[in-house]
Amino acid sequence: MHSDTLHRLFPSAKFDEPLKRYTAWKIGGPADALVEPKSVEELTEAVEKAREHGVPVTILGGGTNVLIQDGGVRGLTVRLAKSLTNVEMEDTRVSADAGVLYPVLANTTAARGLAGLQFATGIPGTVGGAVYMNAGAYGSETTEVLDWADVFRDGGIVRMNNKDLGLAYRKSILHDHPGWLVLRAGYTLKLGNPDELKAQIKQYRAQRMTGSPNKPSCGSTFKRPEGDFPGRVIEAAGLKGTRVGDIEVSPVHANYLVNLGGGTAKDVLELIQRVRETVREKMGVDLETEVRVIGEP
Repeated sequence: MHSDTLHRLFPSAKFDEPLKRYTAWKIGGPADALVEPKSVEELTEAVEKAREHGVPVTILGGGTNVLIQDGGVRGLTVRLAKSLTNVEMEDTRVSADAGVLYPVLANTTAARGLAGLQFATGIPGTVGGAVYMNAGAYGSETTEVLDWADVFRDGGIVRMNNKDLGLAYRKSILHDHPGWLVLRAGYTLKLGNPDELKAQIKQYRAQRMTGSPNKPSCGSTFKRPEGDFPGRVIEAAGLKGTRVGDIEVSPVHANYLVNLGGGTAKDVLELIQRVRETVREKMGVDLETEVRVIGEP
């Protein structure tokens, strides 16, 4: 994409911005142009303008569950995690902007004595990403509490209810419509005791700290295979500690591929391939990734 065009269309953007600063894996080449809109209006305006001028648009939430390739991302990258962060609560109904971090929403609702989102403390992404992936942890999933999502599609904002969003294991209808964009989400929760809810969140968090490595990763790399756990089959295939470049199958939890410092996307993709092949060969299990790969090699 010609940089003059981008400068003209998005004067307030950051240009040639290294995306590894914005991803949990600390990996990723530069964005041609990066904007962090302050409101839904600003967001939809930027996306409309880009589409009008044939500029490709990439949406980045919390930067978890995503691998940005070493060549970076062409066109416009829109980052929501620091901008769209409004939360509203009325009785047991909660609505949250797409950029709200899921653990923050877990804490906010628990403090108000609203139960149902405690599991979100274990999901390091955003509300928008959680709808997109039907994110889950500790035996609960987003679909259990989600009522609706406001989706920007076909030039307008459409409120889609839970069943129209096609939520399944780590999937939604949004996977089939790359141009659709979650702006807000609405939840119905139950009344609970704030102290008990906060205690449960604390317990989940402690569990997470002991069970996951403290080096940069995207979170879980592979989806659960039928009736098993990815970490277990990878470990059973003898892959813990396997390395490609600076990317390693974590010795703490085999479903985490961690960046030891200088890892690249190329290393990650090579290690994913090696893990899949070895697990298929030794365990007879086909592992599917739950990581979204973005950008150019």
